[in-house]
Amino acid sequence: MSASGDAMAMFGMPLADDQIKVLEENFTKVTKHPDETTLMLIAAECGLSEEETAKWFRMRNAQWRKAEGLPAELGSVKD
Repeated sequence: MSASGDAMAMFGMPLADDQIKVLEENFTKVTKHPDETTLMLIAAECGLSEEETAKWFRMRNAQWRKAEGLPAELGSVKD
């Protein structure tokens, strides 16, 4: 399992490797902040609820921001 997969499991979200792959690809290649429609499509592709998918993106964004040396919460600097 990837490092981000391990982090998600720690937050009570055990995900399959194929789900993590889809989520990570969308995070890196599509958007770090999906809109409602995009979130719904990603959730359907992963077999997750929209709430679970949104939670994953919130946690993954916090992890990414920490790795980049940015504040954990989105501020005035756009990602």
